[in-house]
Amino acid sequence: MEAKIQQIKAWLGIGSINIFGLPMSGKDTVGVQLAEKLGAKFLSSGMIVRAMEQATGQNITSNGKLMPSNVFYDWVLPYFEREELWKYPLVLSSIGRWSGEENEVMAVAKSSGHTIRAAVVLQLSDQDVVERWEAAKILGDRGLRPDDADPDIFQTRIREYHEKTLPVLKHYQELGLLVSVPANLPRERVLENTIDALASFASRTNNFMPEL
Repeated sequence: MEAKIQQIKAWLGIGSINIFGLPMSGKDTVGVQLAEKLGAKFLSSGMIVRAMEQATGQNITSNGKLMPSNVFYDWVLPYFEREELWKYPLVLSSIGRWSGEENEVMAVAKSSGHTIRAAVVLQLSDQDVVERWEAAKILGDRGLRPDDADPDIFQTRIREYHEKTLPVLKHYQELGLLVSVPANLPRERVLENTIDALASFASRTNNFMPEL
């Protein structure tokens, strides 16, 4: 495993890996652990947005819908230019979920030196995520966020993913950047599979950079 991590580090440089998936797929869990393994900084669009909503007193995403792109650009994209991130690779959790946003994300990431080298999608079925949501409600391990507590809002989040984020993943696939990882496994296995998939991707693509 350590050899694969070193391989990914050498391939990634100070670039970015962007992780996507349905709600409850483990994006943040895998992202945080992967960032730790790679000596990278972790950025989650959800965490950034919730912090900005609290700071500004706004309530934009509690209905389960994605935030408008213009707000996303203003709130999230400036993080790429932060001085404390300059020397580090980045692991991103769903930065740019709405079709069209991926172009801006890739451009800003490239201009800041953090070129997106891969987009990982954690593959779960809708039924899998609903079952995880039901289990998490019973366990109470996801906090009291409205979009996790209300079943209708949770279903809205699933619809938003299919309608707005799947086209983003298709674009990454067309660019040769998409890495698919099965996520219907224990968390530690998903992390291991993500590392395996990224190491394999790195060996195949080497210094490949897409034409944006």
